[in-house]
Amino acid sequence: MTLLTQTVMVRANIDVNRMSAQQKVQLTDEIYVQQPNLLASILVLPRYGVDMQLLEEPIHVLLVAFQAMKHCGHALPTISEDVQETCLQRLTATLKFSEGVPPDLVEQMITKFCVDHPERYLLAFVYGHLGQHDLLRVRTDAEKYLLLACLNLVECVAYIGAQ
Repeated sequence: MTLLTQTVMVRANIDVNRMSAQQKVQLTDEIYVQQPNLLASILVLPRYGVDMQLLEEPIHVLLVAFQAMKHCGHALPTISEDVQETCLQRLTATLKFSEGVPPDLVEQMITKFCVDHPERYLLAFVYGHLGQHDLLRVRTDAEKYLLLACLNLVECVAYIGAQ
């Protein structure tokens, strides 16, 4: 079941895009209180080589995702480090499964994964946003970690939303 509908995601993205820098700081403070592990998973990225300017993109993803969680009408429990680790293991296993598979079959697998995903609108937003900023090609380890952090955020929201 999708908690974050298309309407909720569009509204959240518009809200965040209209926010001033101060309002974004206030929203980040809310995230720190309610979802500190999600915030930490993004703020740690510079340790993995992510440039401070690039950090703006996963922060934007986090802000929109959190704003969408606020709009969805369901209080989500705090996502623990254990949940993050479980989701990351599942995500990397899914990615490794596609290694060595013919490109046309990989494309079919990705399409099925996205269509059947419990939070497909959040997933579509993440892919769209990162694609707009040319961050899906994974040319460096830093881009790989950035992509994994954003996709794991989606997986965590889906996991905790299914509880």
